[in-house]
Amino acid sequence: MAFVTNALFREDAYLKLGEGQVAAVNERGGIILDRTIFYATSGGQPGDTGFLIRSDGSRIAVAATISGETKDEIIHVPAPEQPMPEPGETLSLAIDWERRLRLMRMHTACHLLTVVCPYPITGASVAEDDSRIDFDIPDSSYAKEDVTERLMELVAANHPVFTRWITDDELAANPGLVKSKNVRPPSGTGRIRLVCIGDDAVVDSQPCGGTHVAATGEVGAIHIGKIEKKGRENRRFRIRFGPLPGN
Repeated sequence: MAFVTNALFREDAYLKLGEGQVAAVNERGGIILDRTIFYATSGGQPGDTGFLIRSDGSRIAVAATISGETKDEIIHVPAPEQPMPEPGETLSLAIDWERRLRLMRMHTACHLLTVVCPYPITGASVAEDDSRIDFDIPDSSYAKEDVTERLMELVAANHPVFTRWITDDELAANPGLVKSKNVRPPSGTGRIRLVCIGDDAVVDSQPCGGTHVAATGEVGAIHIGKIEKKGRENRRFRIRFGPLPGN
């Protein structure tokens, strides 16, 4: 039976500390809590690392966070040779906040890139320093300088970033919300989480379960480091922090 973890980060991505009760420890030593602030690897964004802190002050280092049988079952994977908690035990939670914030900034930057390049997405990966998005794009005239300039215009505008929920039927009626060419958002739960950018989502709106900053200005300086040809109509855009070298 899959457990259901209350994913607190879905409503507040800025939670650095929290508390959860151990629901189970699986056969591989994965720790499942009734609720968590730890994001589980999904949608190209890595899961959180950090610590689970027991009542005696001892720490259990979390090396990774992944999904279990369903997206709602979140498993905290301890680093090697960590003590194991008991079911029912209440733990304090602390994520590696600096790492998470970089991933939030980068994931938001990836959304901005899909605004600048409005083509079907064929692949994506979010990382702390160098992320990528692959587009099914027939136009080979994109230059990293021009894309960087348009990205920084969206950052400088400091648009609000927020989430809202729609029903499966609303998503079916608005297929253009889905930008991925090969991956559909999970349906069947009755609701889909949208990440929106701009007042009344005027800049962008797309299904996403990841974590993002609250305003585009928090992304900071970003640039396109490279545009690679990965097929006749497939282009890989690499996003990096900092200003475009040479500028």
